[in-house]
Amino acid sequence: MTTFAPPSVEQSAPPAAPLDRVNPVTKVVAVLILSIPLLLTIDWVSASVAVLLEAALFPLAGLRLVAFLKRAAPVLIFAPIGGVSMLLYAKPGGAEYWSLGFMQVTDNSIQLAVAVTIRVLALGLPTILLFARVDPTDLADGLSQIAKLPSRFVLGILAGARMLGLFIEDWRSMALARRARGLGDRGVLRRFASMAFVLLVFAIRRGSKLATAMEARGFGSPITRTWARPSRLGWIDAVALAATIAIMGIALTAAVVAGTFRFVGQ
Repeated sequence: MTTFAPPSVEQSAPPAAPLDRVNPVTKVVAVLILSIPLLLTIDWVSASVAVLLEAALFPLAGLRLVAFLKRAAPVLIFAPIGGVSMLLYAKPGGAEYWSLGFMQVTDNSIQLAVAVTIRVLALGLPTILLFARVDPTDLADGLSQIAKLPSRFVLGILAGARMLGLFIEDWRSMALARRARGLGDRGVLRRFASMAFVLLVFAIRRGSKLATAMEARGFGSPITRTWARPSRLGWIDAVALAATIAIMGIALTAAVVAGTFRFVGQ
């Protein structure tokens, strides 16, 4: 009789990637370094250079292309929407190509539309690459031990992050239940609204029970907490921050050299 052993942890766990060794707190700082300059400036050259340099880090993230595209779908959808709104309603300037009421397409609106579209990609891409494989517990350990955030606040974030997976399962279960009852074949908007309301009720009830259980177990106590897994910074964190600063420095320098650098509002 042939028996099959269950897969071991080493076999079932995804292979480690270089970015997995970076501390989650370092990733938070890296995202801030990449985001703040892009939020204060608006030009297509710096955003384009940032996107290209960030995309070069894709092999280090340990993500498959299909998984990355699924996670990046909201960014890929909303980036063109933001560009179109800027194209139609931005401050007019230069030659005018089309107008209708408050909508005007000019040289300035075209430049801003391209810049905003690429900039949304530049803001969303590093967040996906850096946090796609971050374990919520590791992030909580780093925020409490390195960033010195209050333990009660950190544990609340950890509990909420752990609940996100349950929301997905609840949504899938509700969709299957409605389809089994013959309620899921039409009325897409009505179905979405009703399911969203039910999911909100589930979230409130589950959150109340979780808060009561955590309070009963002493998670809200003001005493100093201990942590089972230490969170430390290493040389790879310094390398990650140096690479982040280099990416943003190269992007801004390219915009200055190209003569397209401009602050928001100019």
